[in-house]
Amino acid sequence: MRTSSKGNDRNKDPLIVRGSLDIGFFAIVMILLSVGIVMMFSASYVNANYSTGNPYYYFKRQALFAVAGIVAMLIMSRINVKIFKKMAYPLLIVSIGLLILVLIFPYQLPGKEEFKRWLGFGSFSFQPSEIAKFAIIVFCSKILSLKNKITIKGRDMSLPICLAAGLTMCGLIVFEKHLSCIILIFGIVVVMMILGGLNRGLITVGLLGAALCLVLIFVFKDQILEILPSGRVADRIISWLDKDSASLSERWQTNQSLYAIGSGGLFGLGLGNSKQKHLYMPEPQNDFIFAIICEELGFIGAVVIILLFAVLIWRGFVIALRTSDKFSAFLVMGIVAHVGIQTILNILVVTDAIPNTGISLPFFSYGGTALMMLLGEMGVVLSVSRNSSNRK
Repeated sequence: MRTSSKGNDRNKDPLIVRGSLDIGFFAIVMILLSVGIVMMFSASYVNANYSTGNPYYYFKRQALFAVAGIVAMLIMSRINVKIFKKMAYPLLIVSIGLLILVLIFPYQLPGKEEFKRWLGFGSFSFQPSEIAKFAIIVFCSKILSLKNKITIKGRDMSLPICLAAGLTMCGLIVFEKHLSCIILIFGIVVVMMILGGLNRGLITVGLLGAALCLVLIFVFKDQILEILPSGRVADRIISWLDKDSASLSERWQTNQSLYAIGSGGLFGLGLGNSKQKHLYMPEPQNDFIFAIICEELGFIGAVVIILLFAVLIWRGFVIALRTSDKFSAFLVMGIVAHVGIQTILNILVVTDAIPNTGISLPFFSYGGTALMMLLGEMGVVLSVSRNSSNRK
C-alpha cells in the first residue's frame, strides 16, 4: 500500500513547470507589445488631451496594465497547464455566470450606456467576455483531447458539446450587443473543431455555404437593404453594403479610416504625424488603431506588423506540434487561433472589407483588462513550450 501511495504521488502533475521557455515566441510577444504601446500613445495623445486634459492619460494606463500583464505572463509561464484541464468545467460555468451577472448589474461607462459589457468594482471594470473567450478555448481543448477524431456519427458527442458551449455563450453575449465577440468565439470554436479532426466533408460544405452567402449578399444587395430593420447592427450592414447613400454618421469612422490608410502611402507620414487622429477619427486608440499605423508607418510598416503576427501564430503552432500532450497542444492552437482570428477581423473592419463590428487589435488597441488577459494567454503558451521538444 505504501508503494502504491508513493507511486500515485509521483504520478501527480507538478504545479510548477521547469525548463527553458521558447525565446523566439517570447521575443515576438515583447516586440508586438512594445510597438503596440508606442503606437497606442501616438494614436491617443491628441484625443486624450482633448478629453481629459492629459495627453499621457491612455498611455500611462496602458503601460501600467502592460507591466502587470508581463508579470502575469511570466507567472503563467511557470504554471502547469494541466491544471486548466481539471478546471475546464468550473471555468466554463464561472464565465457563463459572469455573462449572466453583467446583464443584471452592468457597469455603465460614460458614453456607452446602451451596452451591457462591463462589470465594475469602484474604478476597476472588466469585460466578462474576455474570460469567456479563454474559457471556451480551455473547454474545447479538454473535449478534443479526449477523442482521437471528432465525428457527428455514433455516440460521439464532442461536436454537439463544443457547439452548445459556444452557442450558449454567444446567446448571452447577444444581449450585451457585442457582435464582434460572438463572431470571434464562433470562429475559435470552428477552427478548434477543424484542428480536432472535423469531417472534411462538413468543412467543404461549410466553406461553400459561406461563399454562397457572400455571393447572395452582393447579388441581392438591394433586396436585402429593403428588408433590413432599423437598428445598430442593421445600420452598420447597410452602411457597408450601400456606401454611397449611407448616412455620414454611420460611415464617418470607416471613411476616416480609409482616408488614413490612403494618406500613408508606401512609407507613411512618420511616427506621430497622423492627421486623422486630430479629432477626425473617434477614439483612434481603440478599434481603428491599425488605420493610424498605416497612416504613420505606411504600407511597409503595416506589412511588417502583419508579418510579426503571422510569425507569432506560426511559432505558436510549432510549440503545439512539439508537445506530446494533446490538451496542451489544442490549448496552444486555440490561443494562437484567437489572436489570429481577432487580428484578421480587425484589419478587415479597418479596411472596410466587412461591416464595422468594433473588434480590437491585439497588443495595440487600448484596453487594460483585455491586454492582461492576452498576455496571460501568452504565458500559457510559454508554459507549454517549457515541456515541448524544442531544440535549444
